[in-house]
Parts: sequence; C-alpha cells; structure tokens
Amino acid sequence: MYAVMGITGKVGGAVASALLAKGEKVRGIVRDPEKAAEWRKQGAELFRADYDDVDTLTAAFTGVAGVFVMVPPNFAPAPGFPEVKATLKILHEALSRALPSKAVYLSSIGAEQPSGLGLITGSHLLEETLSDLPLSHAFLRAAWFFENSAGDVESARNEGKIRFQLHPLDRKFPLVATADIGKAGAETLTQGWIGIRHIEVAGPEGYSPLDIADAFAEAVGRSVEAIAFPRAEWETLWVSQGMPKGRTASRAEMVDGFNSGWIHFGVPGTEHVDGATPLRAVITQLVTRS
Repeated sequence: MYAVMGITGKVGGAVASALLAKGEKVRGIVRDPEKAAEWRKQGAELFRADYDDVDTLTAAFTGVAGVFVMVPPNFAPAPGFPEVKATLKILHEALSRALPSKAVYLSSIGAEQPSGLGLITGSHLLEETLSDLPLSHAFLRAAWFFENSAGDVESARNEGKIRFQLHPLDRKFPLVATADIGKAGAETLTQGWIGIRHIEVAGPEGYSPLDIADAFAEAVGRSVEAIAFPRAEWETLWVSQGMPKGRTASRAEMVDGFNSGWIHFGVPGTEHVDGATPLRAVITQLVTRS
C-alpha cells in the first residue's frame, strides 16, 4: 500500500489514479473523508489527517511501502515563507517517526537554485528540509502545469485574447500535464532505489504562449490572440484577480525566473521523464469543463 497526500487535488489525484490502475493499494490522506468519498468507491482507503497534526500524519505514513508527499500550494505566501516552513517542520517530524522506506515528493523545475525562484522557493525548501531523513527520496521537479491555463478560458472564449506573463510569446517553455506528473509519481513509488533522486518531469515537447493561444483557438472555435502583458501591470492584474495586495512579489519573481531562463531543465545529475499528454488535449478539457 502507498500513502498519497493531496488525493483530492490534481497531482495527488493523478498519482492515486495511476497507482490504482497499476493494481496497487492506495491510502488517501485527507482532511475530510466525506469530501473524498468518490475515492473510496474507486478502491482507495481514506485516512483522516491534518497537515498541521504530527500525530495523525505519523499514523498515515506508518505501515506503507512508500508515501507521496506534497505541500499545499500557497500562491500568496507571507515574506520568508513561514507557512511552508511550518508545514515542512511537521512533515519532517512525522516522516522521521514513521520512517517509510521511501518517499516521492512533488517538487518543481528550478528547485535546485538557491535564490531567484519566487513561489518555487517552497520546493527548494522542501528538498533542503526533507532530504536529510534516513529513507530513500525522489523529488519530482515538475514543469509549469498545463492546467495553469484554466484561468484563461473565459478571456479566450469571450474576448478572443489571452494576456501572458511568460515572454517572449514565441519561446518554448517546459510545460506538463498533471496526469503525466501522476504517472511519473506512481511509477517512481513502485520502483526500488537507495539514496536521493531528482527527476525532471516534462511534457512531450516545449510549448510557447503562441502554442497555448492556438490550442485555445481550436478548443473555443474562434481566433485567440496572445498578448504579452507588460510586467509593470502584473501586480494590478493579479490583485484584480483576487491576490492580496503586497503579496504578489513572489509570483513575479517566479515568472521572471522562467522568462530569463534562470528556471530551466537540463540540470546535471538529474533524471528526465517526458510525458505523453499533449497540450491541446488538456486545453480542450479545460474549455469543455468550464
């Protein structure tokens, strides 16, 4: 049996689905089992545990062949990332008590860099904090999610425009579907290894903002223009979309890191996995479901 955090989310759910498809038993770690009842129907065991409760997490990590670990996403962290650090402290303690033989973690492209990461700093801290535990580790350094384009469905459909912060518009960036991250996570969990692995998880090819706009055009049935949104206006846009004022700097630093090439794949000493899910398939799903 494998314990999976975040089973009700995109990546954790993809890991669980891939494990179940392989005939493996899954223990889904959830805050509210009632909200995850569909997973029980699919054959998963549900285990109630809070991310801020060492005792319940320890119990959830005990008696399994391996665990999939992830930190809840926080797109507007306080300065210094205190929320991430607090969660990592609890995870470190729970894993040190339970001591599963191996753990696979959701990390991120760029996590090896010591600075200039913005929101990806949380993944750097995860790797730095948990890699000293006496178990086998595999950090999945995932590319930018295709699913991050969900917020562009409305403007593509209604305005025929998408405002991109990724620049330049014709540059190919590393992107990946969460389903392919899940498959890589499940495959890694069921493997045997000793020590620490860093695994880059990409899509079948790189994609540009122009490629994303073309995929949306096909999905919504109208032309869609890709617009390079000026950096000076990012904060105003993000605040209008619901981000707290004064909490946008980390997001901007992350996007700057992608645009400058500071955040990249091809890091020496890493493994690399290319997923099979094409961009257009995910964009079509996003449009259909909205």
